Amino acid sequence: MLRCMVVDGAPVVRKVATRLLASDNVVVTTADTGFHTVSACSVEMPDIIILDCALPDMPSVDIITQIRALPGGTATRIYLCLAEIDVTKIMRAKRAGAAGYLLKPFNRESISGILPSATVL
Repeated sequence: MLRCMVVDGAPVVRKVATRLLASDNVVVTTADTGFHTVSACSVEMPDIIILDCALPDMPSVDIITQIRALPGGTATRIYLCLAEIDVTKIMRAKRAGAAGYLLKPFNRESISGILPSATVL
């Protein structure tokens, strides 16, 4: 079972991503702040995190760094989620440990591209 966490300040984004990702093979949890994300990851580390780049409480690079420092955090694939391509934000996130990025609005095809082939929806 693949565990995926969607982190975004907008409830509608969390809801849409959950509907696109959830399946018999994928369990989706959500968080709306950086603090909640790090706290949840310290209890149970997801396999994949889709992380909004514009959370109000904490910079995404700090969230990535804190997750990487947790037990099991180095194995988690973290994808930065942006409304438009911002090379600076993407490169900072990748240096902090992000695996890649997604653009909003995402659809089933773009979001399934981050899942291992065995769990594709």
